[in-house]
Amino acid sequence: MATLARARDILAELVGFPTISADSNLELIAYASALMSEVGARISIMRDESGTKANLFATLGPEGDGGIVLSGHSDVVPVVGQNWSSDPFVLREADGRLYGRGTCDMKGFIACCLAKAPDFTALDLKRPLHFAFTYDEEVGCLGARTLVSELERMDLRPSAAIIGEPTLMRIIEGHKGCYEYTTEFRGRAGHASDPDRGVNAIEYAVRYISRLMALSEELKERAPKSNRFSPPWTTLQVGRFDGGSARNVIASHASVEWEMRPVADADAAFVKNNIKAYVDEVLRPAMQAVHADADIVTHVIGEVEGLEPAAQSEARRIVSELTGLSEAEVVAFGTEAGLFQTAGISAVICGPGSIEQAHKPDEFISLEQLEACLGMLDRLSDQLVR
Repeated sequence: MATLARARDILAELVGFPTISADSNLELIAYASALMSEVGARISIMRDESGTKANLFATLGPEGDGGIVLSGHSDVVPVVGQNWSSDPFVLREADGRLYGRGTCDMKGFIACCLAKAPDFTALDLKRPLHFAFTYDEEVGCLGARTLVSELERMDLRPSAAIIGEPTLMRIIEGHKGCYEYTTEFRGRAGHASDPDRGVNAIEYAVRYISRLMALSEELKERAPKSNRFSPPWTTLQVGRFDGGSARNVIASHASVEWEMRPVADADAAFVKNNIKAYVDEVLRPAMQAVHADADIVTHVIGEVEGLEPAAQSEARRIVSELTGLSEAEVVAFGTEAGLFQTAGISAVICGPGSIEQAHKPDEFISLEQLEACLGMLDRLSDQLVR
């Protein structure tokens, strides 16, 4: 119970840092870094180019490869427009639940890790234990991508990663990727009475969208027969469209915001190669035949790899032993796990709280879930002293 109380107190501090993705997370990272320094961890702070965001990578135990990573993101989604019953950045306890922005997604897991760190320090660890707390997961897993690149630069090779996203402590071994884009169409304005003298950006955007929708139907035929996802194929959809200025003016600009959630990397390549060929060979030449400066430009908002279920997975085996669960599932939501897997680190997702509470007003995590997470971390000690 003492450790549960400690985790609750740490969670109150973490929730008090309003680490919305648009803002800095440096105060939270400094707080977590201080706690890890107190227990003798080796600390690495990795700042982004702006200097306002940072990852914390802290290590207990011996130097070298083969360690286990406990990973969580420090950023949270906004609260603007949500009807909260209390201040979202002040932890509130009621009926065995702890309310506040980020409690389940995913500061509850980070609080458990920080609360258990002193216990790990007291052990004679035979393999490294790494704590990875990242920035900007909610807007494209930017911090985790930097972290993984930095580990490769350091020539450090952990062997397993547990990403503590809220799963109600179930083992998740797979999820789709999430690729997000904004495609911008630059045409030529003119009077609507003579449309052939201009380049209507909306017209070409609509043709682009039509090609995306055709590809979305083709993706259904590519679904692997053994796929456990729902739906089992790579999905593709347009979320936002904007363009033009008035009904009697040829539209000189338009933009399309779209995304795909690939089952496999090959599907992502299939979509990107096909739509690029359509732009290069059909749309852009037609636009530039009228106006040389007309163009189509796609901006990558985020490309986050999926987590593909692996036949042999050290991370799944470890977490199965820790939780006593023999079955592993797949989910629809995305995480940082695929980035670790792509870097050659076995990864699974398992953490306290429910994804059903994430991003909503009155987000909460139960004390029971925090206790279950602490129990898993208790049993992790056996893995680290062998």
